[in-house]
Amino acid sequence: MSDPTTGAPVPEPIRIPDEDLDDLASTLARTVAEVRQHGVLLNRLGADPDAPTESGTEEPGAESTEAEPDAPTSVFIVAMGGAEYAAEVAALGNWVTHVLLPIYGREISSTRPWCSRWYEHQEAVARLHALWLAWQQLTDAEAGISGPATWHRDHLDHALLQLRAPDGPFAACTTSAARPNHRVLTSPDQLGLAA
Repeated sequence: MSDPTTGAPVPEPIRIPDEDLDDLASTLARTVAEVRQHGVLLNRLGADPDAPTESGTEEPGAESTEAEPDAPTSVFIVAMGGAEYAAEVAALGNWVTHVLLPIYGREISSTRPWCSRWYEHQEAVARLHALWLAWQQLTDAEAGISGPATWHRDHLDHALLQLRAPDGPFAACTTSAARPNHRVLTSPDQLGLAA
């Protein structure tokens, strides 16, 4: 088939097998995270230099302690807010849904609870995000061939033990797919027990 305006042949649409979509989704999420980090670096590099000291010269080795107002202070989700937080939870959700749960989800039980609304549990979001950040770093080609084993040993195993512990963030949630239950437990600061 050819393009009626130019006469040039029209390429066939690209078809991607379903089993490759998960890899593409995780690669895209990793690329988005890298682009965000590059944007932060570019913002820092393009910022005006600090004002000179009273003598008119910069003090050698002096660094500004002020953070740029628009620059994120961390790539960790607990330091984000608003639209940035929502976008990060959405990207994290893709990884949890398409990578983590299909491979490592295991059966739900009272000794290994899980909540389908994990994104409403702040501790779960923080732990899953940290796990996802480590996964992005340690499954990258630059991490070397032992990167995935390191991720399993140093990050995944401990995170899943904490997340799915009987007294973990999903303790009050579902233990049966037939009887879903969701409840976010009250934190000590909500009880007035915080120091």
